[in-house]
Amino acid sequence: MQFVAIPWQSDLYQQEITLRDEVLRKPLGLAFTTEQLVQEKNELRFGVVHGGRLIACLLITPLSPSLAKLRQMAVESSQRGNGVGAFLIEKVESALVELGFDRIELNARDVAVGFYEKLGYEKEGEEFIEVNIPHYKMSKPIG
Repeated sequence: MQFVAIPWQSDLYQQEITLRDEVLRKPLGLAFTTEQLVQEKNELRFGVVHGGRLIACLLITPLSPSLAKLRQMAVESSQRGNGVGAFLIEKVESALVELGFDRIELNARDVAVGFYEKLGYEKEGEEFIEVNIPHYKMSKPIG
């Protein structure tokens, strides 16, 4: 497994859009719009490549010089439970520390809360609905 930064509009970027669409959008009957993808132009993108293809990805939105928001994490269904997601988050946390961030927050789907808790993230506040799915805000100090 190889941790990578994903440049916007690269071949890996195209794989990222496809993976996020398959894992996060299609199951909800949603699809990306051109406007949504353009709005993401300045996001930091990271992923895991294995066997020449992208098997996991996520976006990072800088909210302040010290706070980053993890968004749109997707792991190929055949790779879940193999440590790929944990590997990606650990590498992203290290990369963000190098960039000067000291805290990460995210909105976790209710089914993913346990995964993030195992990695040290804590729930903040009550359940809320986003894209018709229960979510929890979670965060973790890094560095």
